[in-house]
Amino acid sequence: MPQQPSTPLPLTYLEAGEANGGTPLLVLHGLFGSARNWQTLARRFAESRRVYALDLRNHGGAPWADSMSYEAMADDVLRFLDDRGFARAAVIGHSMGGKVAMTLALRHPDRVERLVVVDIAPTAYTHTHAPFVAAMKAADLEGRTRRPEIESQLVDAVPEAPLRSFLMQNLVLEEGKFSWRINLDAIGGAMADLIGFPDPGDVRYAGPTLFIGGTKSDYILPEHHDLIRRRFPKAEIAMIEGAGHWLHAERPQEFAGLVERFV
Repeated sequence: MPQQPSTPLPLTYLEAGEANGGTPLLVLHGLFGSARNWQTLARRFAESRRVYALDLRNHGGAPWADSMSYEAMADDVLRFLDDRGFARAAVIGHSMGGKVAMTLALRHPDRVERLVVVDIAPTAYTHTHAPFVAAMKAADLEGRTRRPEIESQLVDAVPEAPLRSFLMQNLVLEEGKFSWRINLDAIGGAMADLIGFPDPGDVRYAGPTLFIGGTKSDYILPEHHDLIRRRFPKAEIAMIEGAGHWLHAERPQEFAGLVERFV
């Protein structure tokens, strides 16, 4: 069932660099992520322009909402631009954030100066992250005093230690009690939408676009290239050899070099 329209939310963010009147750069994280995942790269990118790494709704410190549609999340980013009087921005988005960035560019092309999409294509995928959500919701947090006590409960559903550590970044301790920072109910309920991609019709984004993928990831495959170029006719596609889905964390120097040459 399509999600109901949602009022654009005021997003939380990290910022870096001097406000020099130039076009800002926005960075949009992926599912289960936050602006904090990008703070090191944001500082590097800030050597040449003002950078804002945003917490998307239901993630990080951003407000929670039932809707997690890509249109709603793109409207949140648009509100961020409007609230600060930015006519345009360059936008980088990874995974879910890449789909938000693509949706923003296709719906409001005049607001996106250039676009970098990281390891995702404008298509629906069959693999789901619902088991991760279920495992996090099922974890018994009551009375726990140590993070390993909670992480051990995720091992069956998330056997890969690096992925488990990534998910555990969403566990917070406040007033002696653990809780999840992200809105697991909304994310789980929207999983079908999150692995999909809204049909933009015949709309294209004709601005400069760079897709960056990892050769060990299956999110940007050769069969996606025609679809990418139909939606984004000026798209360049660059693949980082030996990198997986979190290529910006695995190969930060190579990734940052590609972005800096483009933006």
